[in-house]
Amino acid sequence: MNLASQSGETGCSQLLFANFNQDNTSLAVGTKSGYKFFSLSSVDKLEQIYECTDPEDVCIVERLFSSSLVAIVSLKAPRKLKVCHFKKGTEICNYSYSNTILAVRLNRQRLIVCLEESLYIHNIRDMKVLHTIRETPPNPSGLCALSINSDNCYLAYPGSATIGEVQVFDTVNLRAANMIPAHDSPLAAVVFDASGTKLATASEKGTVIRVFSIPEGQKLFEFRRGVKRCVSICSLAFSIEGLYLSASSNTETVHIFKLETQKEKPAEEPTTWGGYFGKVLMASTTYLPSQVTEMFTQGRAFATVRLPFSGHKNICALAMIQKIPRLLVAAADGYLYLYNLDPQEGGELTLMKQHKLDGSAEPPNEILEQGSHDRPLTAQAYNTAGMKGTRPGRQGPAGRGAGGERGRRGEGPAGRGAGGERGRRGEGPAGSLVVRGGGGR
Repeated sequence: MNLASQSGETGCSQLLFANFNQDNTSLAVGTKSGYKFFSLSSVDKLEQIYECTDPEDVCIVERLFSSSLVAIVSLKAPRKLKVCHFKKGTEICNYSYSNTILAVRLNRQRLIVCLEESLYIHNIRDMKVLHTIRETPPNPSGLCALSINSDNCYLAYPGSATIGEVQVFDTVNLRAANMIPAHDSPLAAVVFDASGTKLATASEKGTVIRVFSIPEGQKLFEFRRGVKRCVSICSLAFSIEGLYLSASSNTETVHIFKLETQKEKPAEEPTTWGGYFGKVLMASTTYLPSQVTEMFTQGRAFATVRLPFSGHKNICALAMIQKIPRLLVAAADGYLYLYNLDPQEGGELTLMKQHKLDGSAEPPNEILEQGSHDRPLTAQAYNTAGMKGTRPGRQGPAGRGAGGERGRRGEGPAGRGAGGERGRRGEGPAGSLVVRGGGGR
């Protein structure tokens, strides 16, 4: 996710972007001087896999699982997507679009490029544009989610700018799958589980998190993050087996919910005053407004984390590291925080380690004593001798957009498609698709 503030400043940190790969085995970081990847195989050591030092500020960098395929967008050229083989140091292809690229999503079938009012669906094998979803509701934050499952290859994005509707799109059959009325206020976060059969959502109010079945859209779970205040949800993340769901925000608290159905217990006559009071209270919910009744039935957090900061953008992941479930938080202050999750008891999570995202580790207690973190990220030399420029593409004639509608001039990319096929205006990005060492994707 973009870790810069709305003003574009990141404070004393060099970080512009951070995201975990699809199976939470590595962390990608975009900085003011390039990008880097870290392995997440150990708690005690943050191993840097790769670093590219580049004069361009990298605002988006997405890696395809543990492969060498990486998608990159820079602040210098925010409308241009570069797909590279980072181990070989070669550019596979590049595409340019009519507006700023806000998000890129990858799985083994598709690459999605999200603009403010359109989405481009590429075949990841040859990078051809398969479909364009045009005239979507304004989506200035680039909110979208792509399932990592190749069989349930769904895309989710806002269906409205005023209420929390989620549009679910089948990226294999290239058709709309469902529209889910998830919240009353606009969406703030969406995420699929690893199987692509569940979708978690949160609204701009940030108090309630809901989980729906996909593609049916049936509500499966509803969790209350808080009552006292509305917050800005930064990220939602499922654990790989889909049993836990984390929610982080602009506050210091991260909530972890457990997705399990409560077993019904046989009715027992209360024997204490508290028992009688509880029975009367639950019975009274029948006569209360639906909004109040929902508060009694919503699930509460199974576990919580109190971060040593508030107000910073952050992104979370639930990963199994060294056979223990962990919560990972990458934040705009330039640190990665690792916590242990007790799968039986939950409760307050323990901070095990914090790593400055230049590869150095610090003891957990030091973070509470530091007023700020102003140590800059280190840079390593990167041999770009293998990088070659690409030819500017020639524009093709106007073509039809998605659903048979005529593509608007300037809306989509134009130029050569994969394998030398000419892209039509409105369907393909500008520039040539130049294949240079496409192995290892």
